[in-house]
Amino acid sequence: MQATVRLELADLTRILRIWGGEEDCVELTEEVQDLYWLELGYDSLSILQTIESIERKFAVPLAREILELGDTPRLFLAMVNDVLAGRAAV
Repeated sequence: MQATVRLELADLTRILRIWGGEEDCVELTEEVQDLYWLELGYDSLSILQTIESIERKFAVPLAREILELGDTPRLFLAMVNDVLAGRAAV
């Protein structure tokens, strides 16, 4: 049985820092997980690039709906981890 792989908040923060920039964006913490990406200083391009990085890192396709529906870090992580859990269950 394959171990479940998860994307944690710290992992997401590292990836976002690459695409969103260090100085312009808010640090992702538990307290800001329900704020919208734009409120945190991330635009749709940085989120799209983050999605592509996650796809490459985990070798899993992510639906583009994550860009629209995963509009907060908490929702984004939940959607990505659902995909990863589904892949592990196969």
